[in-house]
Amino acid sequence: MPKGSGQSSPSSFHSLTSSFRAEGLKDPTWSQEACFSFFCLTAWLLLTPLLSSQEAPRPKITGIAYVRVYAADLHASREFYRIVLGLGGDTLDCIDAGASCFSVNGRQSIGLAQITGGTPDNLVAEIAFSTPDVEKMRQYLAAHNVVTKPVVKNAAGKPYLQLKDPEGNPIAFVQQEGGGGFFTQKSEQVSARLFHAGFIVKDRELEDKFYRGLLGFRMYWHGGFKDDGLDWEELQVPEGNEWIEYMLNIPGNADKKERGIQNHFSLGVLEINPAYIRLRSHGLKIADDDKPEIGRDGKWSWDLYDPDGTRVEFMEFKPAQPPCCHPYEAPHPKP
Repeated sequence: MPKGSGQSSPSSFHSLTSSFRAEGLKDPTWSQEACFSFFCLTAWLLLTPLLSSQEAPRPKITGIAYVRVYAADLHASREFYRIVLGLGGDTLDCIDAGASCFSVNGRQSIGLAQITGGTPDNLVAEIAFSTPDVEKMRQYLAAHNVVTKPVVKNAAGKPYLQLKDPEGNPIAFVQQEGGGGFFTQKSEQVSARLFHAGFIVKDRELEDKFYRGLLGFRMYWHGGFKDDGLDWEELQVPEGNEWIEYMLNIPGNADKKERGIQNHFSLGVLEINPAYIRLRSHGLKIADDDKPEIGRDGKWSWDLYDPDGTRVEFMEFKPAQPPCCHPYEAPHPKP
């Protein structure tokens, strides 16, 4: 047997029976008590390797910690997130991360990453999820043959783990518990909740095996442009109600504008119209007919775009009417 296999060799059983005989128990007339004890010990020795090989449970995944997006002109992007969206670097995570991090609340942020060496196909640079134990998450993923980078600490001193999903989308896990530290919402801040992040998916079944099968994400809602179609699949984190969104049926040769529409993130608001008015008051220039509308999911929402064309969606917490296609299958987020 290989060293450390945990299985008993024949010599181990010989030693065990010898110890019983040393106490005056002669074959084949062992007492009932001795036979019972021997049976229990033998069963334990046989079951030990099976018990030790059982996989550790998946650590909790409680929400989205941050979304990072690529930016060609960091100055223009900082002005957009700071002035138009009204966000600031108010938490320890963002203070230590520098001027390209914008707090949404005490546990969520949006970060900017400088584009270098050509514009990437997906301007959503990374989506990070919250978990109470990053090292256990690494062990869980390793047990399922998922390759990750080593666990390191971010600028705020929190352990985090980077990897890619089956289609190569960069994701991460950040160690977070509770509310994530101090935070005071700025008066000009339009939203204080990061709802979801969406990205183009080519093979839904492949991604489902990872997000739903391995990580335990659950269906929130799915639907399409037509009632019998499937163009979006929304999956909530298993121990929370923030979600990711598959953007399906996107051509492989989609241009930069289309990719910017599909790869996006969403911020939650109680009411869309006051948010719309505030965003315009912050200097956002849009066409007069560009106004909020109720989507196929039954929720009021409105889209705008950062300087690099990444879509920023504002969305109400609850639907205003029943959705098309399919009902919601999990609870809505709460303010």
